[in-house]
Amino acid sequence: MFRVFLLVYTITTPALGLSPLGLDRNFTMSTAETDEYQCACLPSFNCIPEKHYCNTTRGVGCYSIKERTSFGVDVRRGCGMDNQKHLMNCQGKRDNVWTDGPDIAVRCCSYSFCNADNDPELKATKVVEEMTFNMSMLMAVLVPIGVLIIAVIIVFFVFRHLQKQRPESRENLRVREELLPQEYGGIRVTQVGDSTLQELIDESCTSGSGSGLPFLVQATVARSISLIECIGKGRYGSVWRGRYHDENLAVKIFSSRDEASWLRETEIYNTCLLRHEGILGYYASDMTSRNSCTQLWLIMHYHENGSLYDYLQSTTLDWEEMLRLCHSAAAGLVHLHTEIVGNQGKAAIAHRDIKSKNILVKSNGLCCIGDLGLAVTHTQENNKIDLGRNNKVGTKRYMAPELLDETLNPEYFEAFKQVDVYAFGLVMWEVARRCVTEGMVDDYKPPFWDVVPSDPSFDDMKKVVVIDQQRPAIPNRWSSDTILHQMSRLIQECWTNNPKARLTSLRIKKTINQLLNQPQCKKVKDTNKC
Repeated sequence: MFRVFLLVYTITTPALGLSPLGLDRNFTMSTAETDEYQCACLPSFNCIPEKHYCNTTRGVGCYSIKERTSFGVDVRRGCGMDNQKHLMNCQGKRDNVWTDGPDIAVRCCSYSFCNADNDPELKATKVVEEMTFNMSMLMAVLVPIGVLIIAVIIVFFVFRHLQKQRPESRENLRVREELLPQEYGGIRVTQVGDSTLQELIDESCTSGSGSGLPFLVQATVARSISLIECIGKGRYGSVWRGRYHDENLAVKIFSSRDEASWLRETEIYNTCLLRHEGILGYYASDMTSRNSCTQLWLIMHYHENGSLYDYLQSTTLDWEEMLRLCHSAAAGLVHLHTEIVGNQGKAAIAHRDIKSKNILVKSNGLCCIGDLGLAVTHTQENNKIDLGRNNKVGTKRYMAPELLDETLNPEYFEAFKQVDVYAFGLVMWEVARRCVTEGMVDDYKPPFWDVVPSDPSFDDMKKVVVIDQQRPAIPNRWSSDTILHQMSRLIQECWTNNPKARLTSLRIKKTINQLLNQPQCKKVKDTNKC
């Protein structure tokens, strides 16, 4: 670039009346010097053969150039010949140094050997500034790194010192993860040790703790569970009876394709205030690896009677037992459907899969509702309906007409609650069939057992429920029993075709409670008499 500039300069200077060296013609013509003199030359191929000089003429002069290249500093000297005029640019300043910067410097002079030992000097200011700047940048990076390394070393030795002072071995620490009492998200985390699950639940329970253990304790509990026997299988996976110390619990193991149900149930149990005797008790969730396979665990209370579906197949009921089962299940449904407003309240929840297989029977003869994998939540504050990420629908046999004919409005939360009430009416019908009256009892049968296959399709149920508007048959013997007759009226008000005409879960609970408290009713052996 520099050479191009000089070439342009030498071409344009004659037109301006200047000599190639930038000297005006008057100066050139008035000088007293001889017409020819010598200049030092370097490298030798610019010189007269076997000489270290070259001849120049008055008005052209000598030059000396120092240039910094990638190979080092290059020095060139010579005469201002015509073919080298592009090297002679002193901007009109004879016998002076013109410096382009730190990479090139030029000196021009006009007397014999004036360029022999008088080379120009390159500027070094920019280089020094860059070195200073680079050093500052280097220090800005190295100093924090050094401080960080020193801090890590100090922390490491302090930790080693504390470890040596702890009396427990590593093996004891692995088995007994001791969590010091502290506040964790508003939940008091307690020492695990030999405590039972119920003790841990009681100690960690606060008004905002959901229904399970704190997250830190959940992982510890899950690692300490032994699976004893498989007690049930379904499309979702399997249910096992497990042991934690000397306590039985139920472990629901989800298959990988049903991960959405596991996530939804875990989310609801850990964010909603679900601690209620009518809701299946929850301990913890865990994603664990057994036999090189990832398993999704949901750890719940264990009830040896199993589901209401299993219980009704092997047990007949008297009048009081029937009402207690229905009343406790209705109480659980009321708790789900009710929103508790407050800083540590609970959203309203619609179950969406009410059936006898999702209701458990406890040892005291009461029921609790489980399986919240399809649940939908709603809060009045923002009027938001949360359907979760599970695209599955409920059990076809228990589907309400509005689901089967696809007229349900998903933006209206009450519609989901009305679907639960329809299904609960079918469950009460299942329970009431097993109630003994006058020595008679019906065999257990699922709803619509006589009009659809054992695994009915969507179209099968739509034809029976929507098109034919059929409902399970009410046995004739119910009409002669006061309690069963009232139960039949209650059931029919739950499964009516018009969703808005159905009873609320609270109304169901209150009605059954009135039947339970009738003073004139007494249980005599296997017969209910009023």
